[in-house]
Amino acid sequence: MNQEKIGKFIAMCRKENNFTQEQLAEKLGVSSKSISRWENGNTMPDYSILADLCKNLNISINELFSCEKLPDEKFKEEADKNLLCALENSTFNLKDKISYYRKKWLRKHIINIFLGISIWIAAMLILKFNNGEHLIGYFAGLLAVLIYSLLQNNMNTYVEKNIYEKIEKK
Repeated sequence: MNQEKIGKFIAMCRKENNFTQEQLAEKLGVSSKSISRWENGNTMPDYSILADLCKNLNISINELFSCEKLPDEKFKEEADKNLLCALENSTFNLKDKISYYRKKWLRKHIINIFLGISIWIAAMLILKFNNGEHLIGYFAGLLAVLIYSLLQNNMNTYVEKNIYEKIEKK
């Protein structure tokens, strides 16, 4: 797949449908800068909006990746080429998806992690200043395991929801 050719094809189809970059961006829920980047060949549209993009441009996804409007007799041949190309270039495997969603969860929940650590530190300080030094080690370990377990469980649930449920729906 040639990003630059796809970008030029997107621009051509957008103009054929009398859309400005701003109008198309509004229909797709993206910024006009995103449309510009696609059309300049700098980036590709996210796969999650390809169907909407093609619908708005009155083309098929196969035509988008072929960078041309296809007659019926050429459609199947190009579809096979595009599918093989997509499979060859696909490097986002299950391990990568799990890593991606874990990092995404961590970014969204950094405050919860910070609060959990703060609570743990506060509990240790309270025990230390209340002459509970013999309980500090026991309580610190127990609280740390509890907080870690809750956060880990929450993250695993998020990852499973975003990966495995989507796989089952296919």
